Amino acid sequence: MLDLKLLRQDLDAVAANLARRGFVFDRDAFAALEADRKSLQVEVEAKRKARNEKSRAIGEAVAAGEDVAPLKHEVGLLGESLDAAEGRLAKVAVGLETLLHGLPNLLHEDVPDGADESANAVVRVVGTPREFDFEPKDHQAIGEGLGLLDLPAAARIAGSRFAVLKGQLARLHRALAQFMLDLHTTEHAYRETYVPYLANRAALFGTGQLPKFEEDLFPVGSEGEFFLVPTAEVPLTNLVRESILEGGDLPLKLTAHTPCFRSEAGTYGKDTRGMFRQHQFDKVELVQIVKPDDSYDALETLTREAEEVLERLGLAYRVVILCAGDTGFASAKTYDLEVWLPGQGRYREISSCSNFEAFQARRLQARWRSPETGRPEPVHTLNGSGLAIGRALIAVMETFQQPDGTIDVPEALAPYMGGVTRIAP
Repeated sequence: MLDLKLLRQDLDAVAANLARRGFVFDRDAFAALEADRKSLQVEVEAKRKARNEKSRAIGEAVAAGEDVAPLKHEVGLLGESLDAAEGRLAKVAVGLETLLHGLPNLLHEDVPDGADESANAVVRVVGTPREFDFEPKDHQAIGEGLGLLDLPAAARIAGSRFAVLKGQLARLHRALAQFMLDLHTTEHAYRETYVPYLANRAALFGTGQLPKFEEDLFPVGSEGEFFLVPTAEVPLTNLVRESILEGGDLPLKLTAHTPCFRSEAGTYGKDTRGMFRQHQFDKVELVQIVKPDDSYDALETLTREAEEVLERLGLAYRVVILCAGDTGFASAKTYDLEVWLPGQGRYREISSCSNFEAFQARRLQARWRSPETGRPEPVHTLNGSGLAIGRALIAVMETFQQPDGTIDVPEALAPYMGGVTRIAP
């Protein structure tokens, strides 16, 4: 959520920044709400002052032995009028709040201009895609050839965009999760956390999924108050909701392995083959809660920590900075990590690493006590996939496939595979 004071002080700059995303700020609606707010605040203060003065006059009249009935009547009328004015002011406040809830975050100045992903800029390319002396298959053909990937069974159980993994392929999926968690907790100083897989509306509002992206979520129950988590970002970031942290508590570095559930609304017909885009997938998430002055250094660090997973697995990848039109609703700046998939012959997203600045913190009421002011101020929040496990599995399957259809196990995963070095039928 943006700072309402900023809109009041520099509306032109806010509108210009939002326009870089292609977002049209409704200045007229904001101006009308602000005019009503100012007018009603003056009216409420005047009525409250008049009521207080009449109330004091009652006491003076009682002391003087005068009839106070007329004054009491006036106070009653003023009270009713004040209540009505306060009600109108509350409605205007709700209108301003609703308008604020629909505004995306302001973009950092480093974010390049552009309307869509075609304008994203490559920051660096790491590793060289493997050259094959045979025609490489995609992960679906490899997995089905091994008899270890069963998409029809998943469809019978739950419908499209689900997968059943079997045997050593399921173990490889588990090994990837354990490897990522061990790396981030033992070498990158993250605290492993087990979190709920359900979140309420307040939690999802806090991280920016609600109200704008409700159609992307899976509701649970008839009341619509709970949803399956779309990412561990939601429960992890909400751990600091409605809190005031001391400077010594920061930075907080949290990680969790959870299933993630997304309806993939708006992606009909996209990535329908295999298990690249699923309704249910696993992810190891990285979340940082930091002091505002530290957040852009933290974004670089978090991105490198996610990159290290790819490097240790021996996967070629690139880092891109998302342009204005492709940057997420709550993010001020985002790097995507894109891994090379031989089966598709192109780079595909496997992680997004974002700095939300104070946007989520204002929605969450997550603050720290600044030593300079002594007052609570919003923290900055960041997160990134470290990594999406299913997509990492796809990249490993396709990169380390052999001519006979088997898969070599990357050296980094050997300790988690019980001595298995090659996955065969």
